[in-house]
Amino acid sequence: MRCPYCGSLDTQVRDSRPTDDHASIRRRRVCPDCGGRFTTFERVQLRELTVVKRSGRRAPFDRDKLETSVAHALRKRSVTPERIERMVNGIVRQLESSGEAEIQSSTIGELVMEGLKGLDDVAYVRFASVYKNFREAKDFEELLGQLGAVEEEGASAPPPGSDD
Repeated sequence: MRCPYCGSLDTQVRDSRPTDDHASIRRRRVCPDCGGRFTTFERVQLRELTVVKRSGRRAPFDRDKLETSVAHALRKRSVTPERIERMVNGIVRQLESSGEAEIQSSTIGELVMEGLKGLDDVAYVRFASVYKNFREAKDFEELLGQLGAVEEEGASAPPPGSDD
């Protein structure tokens, strides 16, 4: 692993441990040349995924780009990093286990919207406004109306296990 400080290729692992969700391994590394310390994460990658954009262009799937998009939607929201990481891991697992090497960008967008709806309504609306390319205030009104209808359905349903 290349040292991010001096560029040396000879770094050493000082400590390894699984992350909280056991989806990756956290490694603390040190560079013998400059003494710099840094952390890396190692994850299992089941297959190389390619994203097919709306324009038809193909690009390699980038987990970091997915994390960045989710982080933008959740900026200044009170959602724990662990819940965000679980959501991103779940999306990546769904994509990798789909059996498809090429994934439509719209599929990824829908999975993110579904995940954000469960985490934070404001983040869901933020992401949807960019993903669905909202142009007018009525676009927001329609989405908020759908979101409100879903919440009302959940509120009117009896709690699980009650047989009144």
